[in-house]
Amino acid sequence: MNEISSINQSGLPAETEAAQSDPMPHSIEAEQQLLGAILTNNDIFDRVASIITAEHFYDPVHARIYEIAAARIAKNNLASPVTLKAFLEDDDGLKELGGPAYLARLAGAAISAFAARDYAQMIYDMAIRRELIGLGNNISTKAQKADVELEPKEQIVEAEQALYKLSEQGQTERGFVSFLKAVTGAVNTANAAYQREGGLAGISTGLIDMDKKLGGLHPSDLLILAGRPSMGKTSLATNIAFNVAKAYKRGTRPDGTEGAIEGGVVGFYSLEMSAEQLAARILSEAAEVPSEQIRRGDMTETEFRRFVDAAKALEACPLYIDDTPALPIAQLAARARRLKRTHGLDLLIIDYLQLCRGTAENRVQEIGEISMGMKAIAKELNIPVVALSQLSRTVESRDDKRPQLSDLRESGSIEQDADVVMFVFREEYYVEREKPSDERLEEIAAWQERMERLHGKAEVIVGKQRHGPIGTVELSFEGQFTRFGNLVKPWQQDGDGGEF
Repeated sequence: MNEISSINQSGLPAETEAAQSDPMPHSIEAEQQLLGAILTNNDIFDRVASIITAEHFYDPVHARIYEIAAARIAKNNLASPVTLKAFLEDDDGLKELGGPAYLARLAGAAISAFAARDYAQMIYDMAIRRELIGLGNNISTKAQKADVELEPKEQIVEAEQALYKLSEQGQTERGFVSFLKAVTGAVNTANAAYQREGGLAGISTGLIDMDKKLGGLHPSDLLILAGRPSMGKTSLATNIAFNVAKAYKRGTRPDGTEGAIEGGVVGFYSLEMSAEQLAARILSEAAEVPSEQIRRGDMTETEFRRFVDAAKALEACPLYIDDTPALPIAQLAARARRLKRTHGLDLLIIDYLQLCRGTAENRVQEIGEISMGMKAIAKELNIPVVALSQLSRTVESRDDKRPQLSDLRESGSIEQDADVVMFVFREEYYVEREKPSDERLEEIAAWQERMERLHGKAEVIVGKQRHGPIGTVELSFEGQFTRFGNLVKPWQQDGDGGEF
């Protein structure tokens, strides 16, 4: 600080003329009072440590005093004017304020302990306002420069990330919570499941057997849906997205907040297919018109009318698709936040994980960064995140082609970060390619019998589930409509063989 221009009522140096003319928000008095309280009673530090750090102090001398006091208290040593004197005797800034005697004056003018947290919050709020001013100036400066390498869209994403990082600082409600609070949260979750007669704590996938196994899609969970190419990963993901969006109903939740009481708003990152291709798949399922006929335009008048009617019915569906390729995980998170803020967001689907980009140079570390980022999005936005993943080719070399956790491609961190790992498996796909030659009549007969048994069936193997059992869920699969459905068991058929 510059020369002291005045002394306040407590006998401490007040703000200098330079500080008074400085438009940046700050309060030297609040900093002085808080530091005095800490030096008088070290227990106060524990009350304010979750709110502020040394960086939040405006005066650099105050920041150094707080930093040294914090370091001593962390080691269970006393932080007082006497003990801090040894560390700050040669500090030029402190000399300008009157030397070690300034520490004694801070302690002498200390406030009562109960007001310390209010002062800490005040210091924090002013620091954030200074950061916002600096961030605004930075955005303005960058926007004025004509930089070929930095496009305006990238500047917007960069600004969003900086703002979000700022908003995450000093969230004082985090950390330990009492068991009572944790139990209340658990009871509310159980109550929500009880209120839904299906017994689901999470969002229904629209697939009965899968819901029974998973208990629905739970908020803050990362679910990995993996499989080899042509197994139907994207089809199953679009089916779930469509089912959730179609069932969307808004209302008052049990906790009193407004939001989805059935189904939900779905965000779908389609990094592989375009938005039009994805929409065509969903329409194929809804209209029951084969997707290849839609692509070729080869439809009868009845089919085309069904297709158009389905499109009209789905216009109001809260399903939002982003088909930007090779999206960095930071941008993916920023866009998800924006969608939640503008339209709401109850389920996020990413197709697929390996097509995202991270910042690490090593591929294994990059995949680890991406999977951790996806889990962070799930926790931060309190929504389920379903990420599709590729499997390694080792599956193909085994006799039993059913996937295992060890087949997850490129990184073990996917398995670690995920709450649920599921594999899509269609044995029919492999058996179809084992067709014997026509001369081998017995083998052909056995093959045809096996194909009939497997036709239209798929398995979802739950290989890991933190909150429930592992096992296999059997589903029906209609390839022409790229649609998974509930498999009708023999005892569930009515008189004419249809579904209930």
